[in-house]
Amino acid sequence: MTITGITLKVEKIPLRTPFITALRRVDDVENIRICIHTDTANIGFGAAPATKAITGEDLTTISRTIKKIIAPSLVGETFDLPNLLTILHTCCKGNSSAKAAVDMALFDLAALADNSTLVEFLGATPKPLQTAVTISLNTPQEMAEDAQSAFGRGFDMLKVKVGGKDKLDIKRIIAVRKSVPKARLLIDANQAWSVEQSLEIIKAITPLNIELIEQPVLGSDIQGLKTITQQSTIAILADEAVFTLDDAKKVVKEKAADLINIKLMKCGGISKAIEIVEYCQKHDVKCMMGSMLEGPTSIALTAQLVMAYSEAFSHIDLDSPLLYKKNPTGTGLKFFNNTITLEEEEFYTLYILKCADKTLYTGIAKEMDKRVDEHNNSPKGAKYTKARRPVTLIYEEKHRSKSAALKRELEIKKLTRSQKEKLVSLQKR
Repeated sequence: MTITGITLKVEKIPLRTPFITALRRVDDVENIRICIHTDTANIGFGAAPATKAITGEDLTTISRTIKKIIAPSLVGETFDLPNLLTILHTCCKGNSSAKAAVDMALFDLAALADNSTLVEFLGATPKPLQTAVTISLNTPQEMAEDAQSAFGRGFDMLKVKVGGKDKLDIKRIIAVRKSVPKARLLIDANQAWSVEQSLEIIKAITPLNIELIEQPVLGSDIQGLKTITQQSTIAILADEAVFTLDDAKKVVKEKAADLINIKLMKCGGISKAIEIVEYCQKHDVKCMMGSMLEGPTSIALTAQLVMAYSEAFSHIDLDSPLLYKKNPTGTGLKFFNNTITLEEEEFYTLYILKCADKTLYTGIAKEMDKRVDEHNNSPKGAKYTKARRPVTLIYEEKHRSKSAALKRELEIKKLTRSQKEKLVSLQKR
């Protein structure tokens, strides 16, 4: 199996309500979804959102890095996961989100070639996950109302965004706690506080049964973070302080935080996340698996990584799909309230046929040989192909579910003739 190309698609996913933190306001998830193609029916998907506020990358940067640097380094290589990961992570410095998209697509491809899900490929079995759900930064009253609404819909672990410049964060947290006395509360300051503010706020909210406070000070202020951790009665979670394995080692050795938040977009993908997870496990430090505001492809793969290393994580923050206006399809995940489970896989093939009149037909099938025969010889063939026999199979992709295949079918049907021909050329049948 050889890598023949990497294609990119920009996705824009509307949110139900604006996502507001101390760092940014977002109305839509902007996301680049990539596909790694091979000379077989096996393909791999990955994705990365615009992460400029955290990693310095926007969609243009991510796209350019993948097209100009990463793809030329990987195309033509025989599929060998360890070797490809080495090439990926040494082809350029930084660009962690771009690398994350490709890293997860390589893992997705490896798992598909193994006829398995990612969690199975990593040597584990699927299990349900409980994710926190974000309450965006707003006025104390509005946040209390949002929290009460979320809890009423079955979301019992809430991640409360604070860090407002109006010095109302204590009032925000108190208001939320009063509105949802039985909810599990996680507080995320997004680096907005000073050491002095942090200690003052911690003292005020200690009676409120808060589970953790995430990144109260600047990520670069390790000593400030350590000071807060040493004096806090509430667990402190390092987020922006930890991008790489070396960052994690520094925080752990300094005892600068009680917990570490891993995000694929920060560290560079699944392989790099595993390095941090396994290091933390060796040092008895629990992790949170977090996420940026991401598309369903990256959330689905991240969730499976957590399932494979579930004992390493005390908290999970993968709520992006719960914030979309419409529920995503074709991800392999199912959401019930804040519980995430993995769908049972049932492989389907997306295919492109070349008809006798040279036109192209796209469809999906569970049994590929049988379906091609139907198109050529049976009344069960599609109405379009019956009048254009014989047809020839010129392209196919393997997908883990009917919904995933249907989603891909809709994408390909929107392509122009030349775009479809380019796609077909990547498989080199």
